[in-house]
Amino acid sequence: MGKLKKVKQHRLHHEGTPTLIISTLVLAAVCLASYHWLYGSMNWLCYLIVAAFVVLFAIIVNFFRCPIRIFEGDTADNVVVAPADGRVVVIEEVEENEYFHDRRIMVSVFMSVTNVHANWFPCQGLVKMVRHHSGNFMKAWLPKASTENERSTVVIQTPSGHDVLVCQIAGAVARRIVTYATEGQECYIDNHMGFIKFGSRVDVYLPLDTEICVKMGQLTVGNGTVIAHLKNK
Repeated sequence: MGKLKKVKQHRLHHEGTPTLIISTLVLAAVCLASYHWLYGSMNWLCYLIVAAFVVLFAIIVNFFRCPIRIFEGDTADNVVVAPADGRVVVIEEVEENEYFHDRRIMVSVFMSVTNVHANWFPCQGLVKMVRHHSGNFMKAWLPKASTENERSTVVIQTPSGHDVLVCQIAGAVARRIVTYATEGQECYIDNHMGFIKFGSRVDVYLPLDTEICVKMGQLTVGNGTVIAHLKNK
């Protein structure tokens, strides 16, 4: 199993800049309005409103955190790491009909609004395909979300010749998927693949002979939790 190197560097993701600016202005406006209209006569309500907005602001800040993580396994060869922070909600053999048109093992990580929503490349290799699909915004944990929701598909060919498909999927609240991967790009574990705003999931499609290293309900750390080992060809 790989582990995370403890680093001191933390930052906020640049995708959150507009949201954080607006949230800061709204928080300031709520605090001023509450103090002006309620302080003195209804102190308890003033404190309650401000506290609620402070908690909401803290959740938004946490959502846009962008921790610097470095994978420290013995080797990155044939290793597949979790592409996101969250919880494993699917491990099953499915028919993949967008790219492979055959049976694959799908491992899905669901991200709640309290998770960091940066996405990492799950393996190293060459990006063969990047494709965006418009769609619905059903709850991300529903099975139909994998094929009917707004999503972005990335196919990576590993140095050993395996093809791994990664799909960023929007959820009921998410309204924007950002994918940094480009076709022909060399990608590495530790690099960001993209970002999804406000609640979503990431599916990883693997060959049937892959050794799965996680179980249902397990919490994952993006770029830290090893979810699978690919077999040597």
